Amino acid sequence: MTIEKTTAEKSTAEKSTLDDPALAIASRQLRRSFGDNLAVAGVDLSIPFGEIYGFLGPNGAGKSTTMKMLCTLLRPSGGQATVAGFDVADQPHDVRLRIGVALQEASIDGKQTGRELLGLQGRLYGLTSANIKRRMDDVIGLVDIGTAIDDRVESYSGGMKRRLDLAMSLIHKPQVLFLDEPTTGLDPTSRSDVWDEVRTLNRREGMTIFLTTQYLEEADELADRVGIIANGKLEVEGTPSDLKRAIGTDVIVVRVGADAEMAAAAVRALEGIDKVDKVDIHGSELQLSTTNGASALSPVAVALNQSGVTVVRSPCARQHSMTSSSTSPDPSWPPATMTKPKASTDDRTDANATRHRTARPTLLGLA
Repeated sequence: MTIEKTTAEKSTAEKSTLDDPALAIASRQLRRSFGDNLAVAGVDLSIPFGEIYGFLGPNGAGKSTTMKMLCTLLRPSGGQATVAGFDVADQPHDVRLRIGVALQEASIDGKQTGRELLGLQGRLYGLTSANIKRRMDDVIGLVDIGTAIDDRVESYSGGMKRRLDLAMSLIHKPQVLFLDEPTTGLDPTSRSDVWDEVRTLNRREGMTIFLTTQYLEEADELADRVGIIANGKLEVEGTPSDLKRAIGTDVIVVRVGADAEMAAAAVRALEGIDKVDKVDIHGSELQLSTTNGASALSPVAVALNQSGVTVVRSPCARQHSMTSSSTSPDPSWPPATMTKPKASTDDRTDANATRHRTARPTLLGLA
């Protein structure tokens, strides 16, 4: 028998989650409106200490607004959130002392040197001169600014400015680091450098990192878990591998003679045993859905051989991979469609077998 929780019981359960000391970030029904526009429409988050959390969505989905509320830059219109154990609305000063923030646009004075800006940031956080010097040495090594730290910032490239902004957000050794689209506008090399720095911070410092991004592969590369927001609501959440599996499956394609029904019967015996989830027949062609095409190829070939059917074309796998595409918003986001497979010959397989790779435009439809 299912027993409905009372409103008081639900409230107690939500409060206990927000007060959980293992959570670096927690929110319940977090909302923010601008006039009649509900930008964030009730977001629930539970992010433990030490995790890299990727927050994905198209432009206007509510990513930056959610992050600004968690950073105390915007007051929530409703709901509740805690960061490092402190309420973002009632205890903003305590939250700010424990977080580092690097926003999309780095507001740094080009007439000062990187070292001067790091020193100023340390003083604003109340660090002593000795602590500033020690932390400056630490963060300069972490973000790899090198000798440019003593140059004026106006001489920095875009990637170096982004790294300096990251260093400034780390000077006081925060427990939680917020990165708002940290690689937007960077070239591939600078982007890879930022990824390496984020991994180092998490691994070496044990830092919790909340990362907003429009780039699918960025979350796939960095995040322990991913949350996808659309129209102000958290649509789905999970590990990158779980979310990729949820989008679809690999497809094994084999062309047989006139015995398609017999071959399908043989292959259906594998369903639920060797990761073959579904078999579709299209004329003389069989299409098998599987979570792992590479590992299922061999059992499928054995089943076909034992069924005694004539194989006109050897089994081949159409694999799903993760790639990002345009960053423009899509009102139908997230879509259910996939892009058309692009074929390329693999010389290691039978001459008639072709390995196809289906490129997903997004993780769960990220545009």
